[in-house]
Amino acid sequence: MARVLVGVKRVIDYAVKIRVKPDKKGVVTDGVKHSMNPFDEIAVEEAVRMKEKKLVSEIIAVSCGPVQSQEVIRTALAMGVDKGIHVEVSGPEYETLQPIHVSKILAKIAQNEKVDLVIVGKQAIDDDSNQTAQMTAAVLDWPQATFASKIEKGDKELTVTREVDGGLETIKCKIPAVISADLRLNEPRYATLPNIMKAKKKPITKVTPKDLGVDISPRIEILSVEDPPVRQAGVILPDVDALVTKLKEGGHVP
Repeated sequence: MARVLVGVKRVIDYAVKIRVKPDKKGVVTDGVKHSMNPFDEIAVEEAVRMKEKKLVSEIIAVSCGPVQSQEVIRTALAMGVDKGIHVEVSGPEYETLQPIHVSKILAKIAQNEKVDLVIVGKQAIDDDSNQTAQMTAAVLDWPQATFASKIEKGDKELTVTREVDGGLETIKCKIPAVISADLRLNEPRYATLPNIMKAKKKPITKVTPKDLGVDISPRIEILSVEDPPVRQAGVILPDVDALVTKLKEGGHVP
């Protein structure tokens, strides 16, 4: 049976209001609630469902980041993942860690662990890059099925329904392959208390990018991070004539 590698990223929780650092080189992360990237939760759920259907034998969760990244690995273990790998990257190196680095790390671990499938979320909600799955497939020279909203596994191939601009596209690809999970692929489960307790006993292996032979020196430089422009307050107008006058004053109509 197949073995699956799932990427899980620790991101600022979706419900938290983001604040830009005073130096405009990033966002404030200290003292801010973090959680697993929602799209990665969907990827984990899909891998666990495959295991429940006896389509895969083992699931490995990987997270790159500081020590706190082990929290999201533990969440994945509580959802049903078998073991975790924490690729420790901290300080300035983590601030400049980019999808190209994560892709090389995932590819190397996929080769070392001899997995048949790599499943990741289609994008992280912090940087919205949507690059990791595609570049991981390129590094491994494996087929890719991105934006998956349905996955059907056969003996040596996958049938994947993809969400595209014009609707839905159904493709077939051979295994091994890389998949990125879209929003409608599934609804992730909540980890139960017994499974959370069991997750504490499941193994997490620590490695560094250097151990894997991956260079994580930055490829791009962040010049500035800005808050989105503040939206002007709306105005209630008494009648259509006042609306027309207001539009003309603003130069919206001749």
